[in-house]
Amino acid sequence: MSKLIIIESPSKAPAIMSYLGKDYKVLASKGHVRDLPKSSLGVDIEDGFKPKYVTIQGKTDVINQLKKEAKTADAVYFATDPDREGEAISWHIATVLGMDPAKCLRISFNEITKSTIQSEINNPRPIDMNLVDAQQARRVLDRIVGYQLSPYLWKTIKSGLSAGRVQSVATRLIVERDAEIDAFVPKEYYTIDAVLKNARRLKINTKFYGDASGKIELNSKDEADKIIAACGGKDFIAKSVKMAKKSKSPLPPFETATLQQDASHRLGFNSKKIMRVAQELYEGVDIGQDLGGAHGLITYMRTDSLRISEEASAAARTFITENYGKEYYPSKPRTFKTKSTAQDAHEAIRPANVAFTPEMLKSRLSSDQYKLYKLIWERFVASQMKNAEFDTVSAEFECEGYVFKSSESSVAFKGYMTVYNDTEEKVEKDGKLSSVKEGDALACDEIGAKQNFTEPPARYNEGSLVKVLKEKGIGRPSTYAQTITTIIDRGYVTLEKKAFHSTPLGKASVDIMKKNFPKIVDYRFTAEVETSLDKIADGEKTFVSVLDDFYGDFENTLSEAQKHLKENRVKIPDEESDIICEKCGRKMVIKTGKYGKFAACPGYPECKNTKPLDVSNKKAAPEKKEAEKTDLLCEKCGSPLLIRESRYGKFYACSSFPKCRYTKAIREEIGVPCPKCGAPIVKGVGKKKTVFYSCSRYPDCDFSMWDRPTDKKCPECGSMLALKESKNILVCTNKDCKFKKNNEEG
Repeated sequence: MSKLIIIESPSKAPAIMSYLGKDYKVLASKGHVRDLPKSSLGVDIEDGFKPKYVTIQGKTDVINQLKKEAKTADAVYFATDPDREGEAISWHIATVLGMDPAKCLRISFNEITKSTIQSEINNPRPIDMNLVDAQQARRVLDRIVGYQLSPYLWKTIKSGLSAGRVQSVATRLIVERDAEIDAFVPKEYYTIDAVLKNARRLKINTKFYGDASGKIELNSKDEADKIIAACGGKDFIAKSVKMAKKSKSPLPPFETATLQQDASHRLGFNSKKIMRVAQELYEGVDIGQDLGGAHGLITYMRTDSLRISEEASAAARTFITENYGKEYYPSKPRTFKTKSTAQDAHEAIRPANVAFTPEMLKSRLSSDQYKLYKLIWERFVASQMKNAEFDTVSAEFECEGYVFKSSESSVAFKGYMTVYNDTEEKVEKDGKLSSVKEGDALACDEIGAKQNFTEPPARYNEGSLVKVLKEKGIGRPSTYAQTITTIIDRGYVTLEKKAFHSTPLGKASVDIMKKNFPKIVDYRFTAEVETSLDKIADGEKTFVSVLDDFYGDFENTLSEAQKHLKENRVKIPDEESDIICEKCGRKMVIKTGKYGKFAACPGYPECKNTKPLDVSNKKAAPEKKEAEKTDLLCEKCGSPLLIRESRYGKFYACSSFPKCRYTKAIREEIGVPCPKCGAPIVKGVGKKKTVFYSCSRYPDCDFSMWDRPTDKKCPECGSMLALKESKNILVCTNKDCKFKKNNEEG
């Protein structure tokens, strides 16, 4: 028997093969094999929105290999990723292999573990065409919007722009937040803090609240000074002191959106990096033969479910009771309710094996893998632990009819916070407030007012943008990383100090879209589209009906907008820089050309001065060094050679450039003769800035090596010794000689 398992990513193969016998062969499609063409719409709108798929460039060899292996296999299992896109990829592969999707053996791995893989192989199912159609509908919708709307932006704003169903809404969120910040007018207000002393001379901090009628806002210094004058030097009477127990439940395990938010906040990772590292942990990492070789360390990372399996729950209970004690496990296993809008196709993100603690794997993972695995492991384990318990004390003090309030809390039982601290609550250790009794009179030791101003709403960062996209039901968590990358790459927003700023281009695009295509950038409508796609996946709606509902209105809106092209054209204002044009004295502006951004004089065409731009700080890039003249002549045309400098070092270049493009690297001699011909050995730098050594007569003499040659001879065989600079040891260059020793001179 020979069985073929087709997966998406080749990095999964070692982990999967380690759990299977010799009868199985694992091959990777390396993602999609077919897609809509790049050069045309690729959708037959008149024929029920039928997609016209083509083979992706470079995938012919992969397809031919899959066809060859499938012909000789007794069974073919389609094990692409366990989501709608993975289902669609399985369908595409089955189609190019000429197989009936209804008769295919579809399996999916929520985690790369032995039990999961064997269970799936024993229980295959057909390819789910409802899931495939939901993915196709998303792809076709996005293609129609992108290919029919983008040309409108080219004509009204700037060529080369792109519009997208989700990216346009994400850009709108950032543009509108920037508008809120720009329009924000700070409001002055005051707070009053007092320091009280009790009979034991313990200092207790309290804050002004109001009076018996309720809270009072202090909007001027006079209002604050009036209260300070009334209360200063007077006794404060403790009107009430309440002690209570407070319990705090742990957060649920991660799903995709919350993982992106928390990893952004705690680790400083961007969304793209989070998903890349999570993919590595899911697909499998070799953690050493003593721990079983390659393992998938987390469950599938594209999910909006909070559900965990009974096996995972039982494993967590065992781990917690054995490592922390029975008192840290609740009376019954925890479950978390998944939102009704979630697909709930998979479990929450959790460690595949909770017994693999972060510290156990620290030396076996990369730094990024360890940090993200630790975050996922701690969040999951904490989610299954007992509540944290706090002792709280709250007190109200009265002075001259004014009310001041104080509160403090202390940890009575850490519970889940032993593993994962998700609270920013101030925890007091000394418990001063608990010494106060009702009716106590406390002397006012100190009282003062502080001027404050209301703050504008915070700019979106990656974590907060993902959070609001999820709350509004816009897009799917698995697409957020790509959406964020796209709006940055397109120049609609910039990311400065981890905060998003809209650009003039982004603002103009949103204005045009809101004016002419309000539905496309409407938050509720975008969320309703996602709901319709979910209904296709559930079999409640059809591919064609959803696209019909969308396209009729979209086509009419686009047609109407085309009639008003002229009045909708906008000119994007150039961004001003601090660079002064040395020719005319104007402040230069930042423009974008074929090769990126540059500084240009706004006086064009009278002044045509331009400068290269250091994009990181929007200042003029360092001036290029003048070429150094030499007495040497070009070997090709006889013109004088110049010495120029690039990031790889100095080189000779013909002065007749571009007519003659002769160049020759200038190599540094190291004072050691070539062992083959006796010519000087020179030091060179490769394209990746790697250092190498070669004969100065190269290519006539082919001597070259990575380690630094020396003039020392091997005491055992007489060959040249080379210096391994990173380890500071001398080694023999004769492959058959094993001599090496520490470099005493180093």
